[in-house]
Amino acid sequence: MRSDLIKKGFERAPHRSLLRAAGLKDEDFDKPFVGIANSHVDIIPGHFYLQEYGRVAKDEIRKAGGVPFEFNTIGVDDGIAMGHAGMRYSLPSRELIADSVETMMNAHMLDALLCIPNCDKIVPGMVMGALRVDVPTVFVSGGPMKAGQAKDGTPLDLNSVFEAVGKRARNELSDADLHDLECRACPGGGSCSGMFTANSMNVLCEAMGIAFAGNGTILALTPEREALVRRAARRAVEIAGDERFRIRRIVNRDAIHNAMVVDMAMGGSSNTVLHMLAIAREAGVDFDLRAIEEIAKKVAHIAKIAPSLSTVHMEDIHRAGGVPAVLNEAARRGGIVREGALTVSGETVADRMRGAEIRDPSVIHTLENAYSPVGGLAVLFGNLAPEGAVVKTAGIQPSMRKFTGKAICFDSQDEAQAGILAGKVKAGHFVVIRYEGPKGGPGMQEMLSPTALIMGMGLGESVGLVTDGRFSGATRGACVGHVSPEAAEGGVIGLVQDGDPVTIDVEARTISVGVPDAELARRRESFRPRKKEVPSSWLRRYAHLVTNAARGAVMRSDL
Repeated sequence: MRSDLIKKGFERAPHRSLLRAAGLKDEDFDKPFVGIANSHVDIIPGHFYLQEYGRVAKDEIRKAGGVPFEFNTIGVDDGIAMGHAGMRYSLPSRELIADSVETMMNAHMLDALLCIPNCDKIVPGMVMGALRVDVPTVFVSGGPMKAGQAKDGTPLDLNSVFEAVGKRARNELSDADLHDLECRACPGGGSCSGMFTANSMNVLCEAMGIAFAGNGTILALTPEREALVRRAARRAVEIAGDERFRIRRIVNRDAIHNAMVVDMAMGGSSNTVLHMLAIAREAGVDFDLRAIEEIAKKVAHIAKIAPSLSTVHMEDIHRAGGVPAVLNEAARRGGIVREGALTVSGETVADRMRGAEIRDPSVIHTLENAYSPVGGLAVLFGNLAPEGAVVKTAGIQPSMRKFTGKAICFDSQDEAQAGILAGKVKAGHFVVIRYEGPKGGPGMQEMLSPTALIMGMGLGESVGLVTDGRFSGATRGACVGHVSPEAAEGGVIGLVQDGDPVTIDVEARTISVGVPDAELARRRESFRPRKKEVPSSWLRRYAHLVTNAARGAVMRSDL
């Protein structure tokens, strides 16, 4: 076993002495050592209870004949960090989490890994760290939150509150009604109840085969979720030392392909593109935006979940058949799903799909009744985004799938938010928010606040938005993000001026600014990317090393 390096032989007596101080006995030194990466954080609704799941996992690992060693990672709650400078730390936290997992596992030479994440950057950060370590690894998330409920029984979620702020700004909602929504939308623990980034990534872990079926859809704080945690913990012991289940053998090109198939079929968060590019890089898989767009062309969009459809949440997807049913239906087109891919349970994807069926066709549609013959995410190219941009097509109104608007430019999210609230953004505008990319932000803030304000102020069917930053999974509307190259590295988005015509064409997969090449060249002669004052030494280092969104916003290590 890998852990023999710290526990076998006379020369390791000092190491064993320290391990005994931590509670180990003679009989423990012949057992596999299993790391538990737990992202318990009190301030995050999807994480405050993970300490208990850690205790459950340790109990099961001991029963199964292993020795558990739990450690923790940090976590940023994107909803709480949203709309202020704290959001700059969200995407960079992914790198810290990956580094932490690698550090703990390799410093102590543990044999296997159980990861207990739940939200946003924490899931991909753990996947990236686990891929660097490359030991048998099982993921089990904390589970999604139950949807909230308005007084009249209408389903609610976090996005309901963000959009209500826009209504309050127009005096269409009273303070009392906003307070009532605030109290009802998030009724308890779990990752936010829609197909936002957290649940999208937990679903993708299931599709990649590094988690058991149900990982993305079984509700948090239920007996069924606890049983899943116990099952995952036992499996981590069973596969410890088994070369077949080293995570890089599970997360190969087929697994990444299957993850994107599910993403397209369910219309996941646009952030999944950013994270899957980073995961593919850590896995050593050649995978880029054009490969993602090729998958999108072949996969029907068969499930709409909040924010794309406010009445459907993760609990509904689970009731309707879950991820296995989505995969099974997508596979009916033939050649779409890589069915021979191995999963951590020892089953193939074909095994998991066998017997899966849609139990509610109003929630998971059949191919014949698909929302769209192509996927719920799209990659756009054009003179505004030569290296690509990403849009969640599942959340776009039909009238906005082809739209031209006059640019109104803001050099930060804060400027945009103030401008929207002040009434500067009007029907027919195409909002441009720049210098919010990985390097320019720095940190590529999620921008749910401006997009929710646009929707809440009744402009969702008359205003587009494009940015080199990114969006929350809760964003909906004609909102294009991840524009690459970003403004801070000299991208065309930095050259756009107020009044320039900006056009999005989802069917043609294009986004462009209607300015002649010669005029763009003339503007470039005097263009100098804006540089922000960044007081944080960590964020300055991040800005110096990070790549753009088309490359997954990973940090360079080749300097």
